[in-house]
Amino acid sequence: MTERVDRSRDSLLRIAQVKARTGLSTATIYRREAAGTFPPRQKLGDRMVAWYDSDVTAFVADPMGYRA
Repeated sequence: MTERVDRSRDSLLRIAQVKARTGLSTATIYRREAAGTFPPRQKLGDRMVAWYDSDVTAFVADPMGYRA
C-alpha cells in the first residue's frame, strides 16, 4: 500500500521558479523528469503545470541521487 503525502501546506512552483531554484534549463528539467531523475510536474489546467516545492527542495538537496 502506498503512503499518501500531505500536500496541504506545500506550495506550487511554476517553471520560472523551478529554473531559478535548480539552475537547470527547461529542456533539462523535462528531460530529467522523463528519465525519472527530477520530480514530476502536476497538471493544473490545460496549459498550466507546476511542481511541489518540497519535491524541488529534495532534488536540490541531492541532485545526483534523486529518483522520482
